[in-house]
Amino acid sequence: MGEPESPPAPIPRPEPLTSDDVAARGRHEFAVLLGEFRRTAVLVPTDEDEAPLVGDFGGIRWIYAFSNESALARFAIARGEGGREWPYQRLLGARLLDATVPAVSAVGVPCGVALDVGTEGEGALFPPVLGIVPEAAALDAEGIRG
Repeated sequence: MGEPESPPAPIPRPEPLTSDDVAARGRHEFAVLLGEFRRTAVLVPTDEDEAPLVGDFGGIRWIYAFSNESALARFAIARGEGGREWPYQRLLGARLLDATVPAVSAVGVPCGVALDVGTEGEGALFPPVLGIVPEAAALDAEGIRG
């Protein structure tokens, strides 16, 4: 007979997540989403002057952008305007954040991008803050200018 078997090693339990861990995970997930948005062409509905369609909420002007025609159609239906034609431009997310947001912000109202408004659980907001939009259009840029 051989030696007695040793008891199995205990299964390591993961450490509970701290609020810092959760915040870091959220920042990472947002950074991934932002990178994907910047590399992707989105649909930006336009008004009769070919300006981006916007909505004001919380003191910020939000440019509406949609990941596909189905998301734009859901938005149109939610507004009760599903029966009309919705002209749009196809823009790279980076161009929208880096050029269009500052142009819209130049009229004196902070501007961000609202992606897939009307698509439950799938939308995202890209607010006018450093790291998302250029410094000239970022609300939090004033504090670092000194």
